[in-house]
Formats: sequence, C-alpha cells, structure tokens
Amino acid sequence: MTDIRVRFAPSPTGYLHVGGARTALYNWLFARHMKGVLILRIEDTDADRSRPELTTAILESLKWLELDWDEGPFHQSDRLDRYRALAAKLQQTGHAYPCFCTPDELQAKRSSAAGRPWKYDGTCRNLSESERQKRIAEGTSYAVRFRIPETGVTDFEDQVFGHIRIENQELEDFVLLRSDGQPTYHLSVVTDDVEMRVTHVVRGADHLSNTPKQILVYRAMGASLPTFAHLPLILGPDKQRLSKRHGATSVGAYRDQGILPEALVNFLALLGWTPPGGEEIVSRDAMVRDFDLTTVSKSNAVFDPEKLAWMNSQYLRGLSLDRLIPLVEEELKSAGLNSTLAASAEGFRETVALLQPRARTLKDFSQGSRAFFTDEFDYAPEARKKFWKEPSLPGLLGNLADRIEKSDTFDPETTEKILRGFAEENGVKAGLLINATRVALTGQAVAPGLFDVMKVLGLKRTVERLRGASNYLSESGAASQ
Repeated sequence: MTDIRVRFAPSPTGYLHVGGARTALYNWLFARHMKGVLILRIEDTDADRSRPELTTAILESLKWLELDWDEGPFHQSDRLDRYRALAAKLQQTGHAYPCFCTPDELQAKRSSAAGRPWKYDGTCRNLSESERQKRIAEGTSYAVRFRIPETGVTDFEDQVFGHIRIENQELEDFVLLRSDGQPTYHLSVVTDDVEMRVTHVVRGADHLSNTPKQILVYRAMGASLPTFAHLPLILGPDKQRLSKRHGATSVGAYRDQGILPEALVNFLALLGWTPPGGEEIVSRDAMVRDFDLTTVSKSNAVFDPEKLAWMNSQYLRGLSLDRLIPLVEEELKSAGLNSTLAASAEGFRETVALLQPRARTLKDFSQGSRAFFTDEFDYAPEARKKFWKEPSLPGLLGNLADRIEKSDTFDPETTEKILRGFAEENGVKAGLLINATRVALTGQAVAPGLFDVMKVLGLKRTVERLRGASNYLSESGAASQ
C-alpha cells in the first residue's frame, strides 16, 4: 500500500481562518488515522500580500490547536526557480505557450463581453514559432499559458462529491507563469504536490473548479494523480459564506475570546463530519480512530457561535483545576486584573472551582465574574432593576452586614441561617434578601450559590460590600425608583 502523504498549504495573506483550520484538522486526522505524513507548506508566492508575521501567526494557531506536522514548513517563495523550470519544460513539450497579450488588452476583451462569461480566446495560442521567437527577441514581455486540449473531457472521482466531469472545451488556456516570472496557483501547487509525493489533496470545495485544470497539468508532467477530497464550505448562521460580518473568523480571535483549543477542534471536526456514534463531545483519540474522508458530508456546514460556546462550556467543566488555574491567571492578567481577592493560592483555587461550572468561556472569569477578582466592579443595570426595587433595602442590607459581622462563625451554613433568620425578623421573604445580596456582592443577577460566594469573598469583603450597596441605594435612591 502506498504511504499516505497529505499537505496543508495556507497562504500568509491573512490569519488562519476557521475554514482553513478545519481543512488543516481534516488533513491531520486523515494522516494520523492512516499513519501517514502531514506536510506543511506555506504558499507565499504573492509577494505583495504575503507577510512573514502572518506566517508566524498561522504557525502559532496550528500549534495552539495541537495540529503538528511531519515535514516542513516549506515555503514556495524558496522554490521559484523550480516553477520557472517546469513552465519552460511544458513549453518545450508543447503543453504551454508564451502569451504576449497585455493586461490592458485582456481587460478590454473582458469588458467587451458585456457581462457574458468570458474566457481567453487563444490569441497567442497558434502563433508560429518564428513569430514567438521574434517577439521574445524584441524584449516583449509574456506570460506562459497552458494549452487546454481542444476535445475530450477531464474527470475524476472526488472522495466527497463523487464523480466530477467537465468538457475540456469549457476550460480556458490558463496562466501558469505571469509576465513578472511569478507562478500562479495552478503551476506551483501541482509542482509541489508532485515533488512532495502528495497522495491525497484534501481542500475546500471552492477549489473544485481548479481541479480539472490541475489534473491536465499533472498529465502534461507525466505524473500520477493524487486522490482528491473537497470539503464543504462553512456558512454563517444566515447561510451566507462565513465572513467578518458574522463576527470572529480567525482561530486567534476565538482564542482571544476565551475558547479552549480542544473545544474549537471538536467543533470544527463536526462541521462536515459526524462520528459513527453521532456524539457531539468527541475526544481527539476518537476522532483519529474514526475519521474517514468518504463520510464527510457534501452539504455546506453552518458555523453556530452559540453551539461553540456550549461546547466550550462542556470542556471548561471537564478541565482539572491544575489545567484551568493557569488559564484563568493568564486571562485575568490580560484583563488587567493582576491581583486577586484571595488571600492564598488555596483561596484562589476555591474561587476558580466555584465559578468553573457556570463559565462558558475563559472571558467569563474576567468579565461576568469580575467581582471575584477585584473590588472595582459595577452593578449590572438589569440586576439593579430586578432585585433592588424594595424601598427598605438600604436599611436591610446595612443591618444584615452588622448581623453577619457580629457572628462568631463565618461559613455557608451559618451565614444562611443568619440571613433567613434576619429576613423572618424583618417580615420580608428570604428570597428578597438573597437576590439583593447577590447583586451587592457580585454586581450580577446570576451567580453561584450566595453563601458559597460569601465564603470565597471572606467576612471582611462580604460586610464591606453589603454596606457599600446600602450606601449606594441610600444616596442614589435606586431602591425607590
């Protein structure tokens, strides 16, 4: 059996898009499932748009996702002479020819098509050899075009989309080498895939139209064809192609939003593939064991941010505290919360453990749960409106603070007993005080159990925040509004 060799070939003209990440993942899963080789190739022949810092960012995103590669990274910019040599060879064998048409001439022809489909009309295809040599000797610049066979069909079996067939007469003589000596995608990708012995080309369905052209180049080079598998597109919730208007689209952006790499990998894996058991939370080992290109759906996948957030919450809940705590510390630091309210490492650990079951992303620790890590937090307007309506709350919260402060014991059982007894004495429902106190301590309408919150905040801060809320309500008259 032929050794399996696949490649992921991003272009450093932008950050790693989630669509590219899904392609990288499927190549990685297939290579690992088949015990094959994954090649990383940087397609940076677009000198005007390719940037080294974007290459670095792409590599960092792949490493963050733990998608390791076996060979590379190879840079196409290091192989320009090889592409030019192949273009020259294809001219020698009659599979390509010099095209002297200028960009302005080609644009004029496109414009004259008046919106109708246009393809290159073969102006330079049948020039005599003497005419070609004359123009070259005169210094006329030229591109190199591939000579499409005038008859016949080009077809192939795609692992996802099945049998694909196109009449050669529908194809145009496409450019292999531009007049400035830069290779086009068709030339560079086929040259590299042949010379790197790629057996399976796994890429997005937007490349389906390129494949017949590239098959013709393979054949002109006398090379055997790889197996092709084109992956369905990823759409936004509105069923339009995923773009920046849908929000974050790069791997780095989701990392910055507090998404875990294992959650993003799991989510991306299911955008076009379903495990045999149909489960939604799938371990990486299970993905490697079960992944099969022939079971990838040909239907476009929909990127649902809410589904990703849910999946991330499942992974967050399953993390060990030893893994989670450094991630929370990093998130707090990035949010400018360099110190915590906890008096000890154990106190910080207890706080993180309390918040962990409710967190959807790492951002929740620095945003919705900000009050657990700093005294500088706001009372959420919706929480004030809902739970601070009772006019007697300023006095109740202040007196509750006094009652708690005088207690000989400070633990969840004792503070709950104090609050409920205090509510009964004052003829109010315990729920009123519980909800109002939650807002006073956390600024939020929803938080972990109130008496556990008191425990991790400690006696001093619990009392201070109750009194602070009492003063806030008294001064602003918020409770009577």
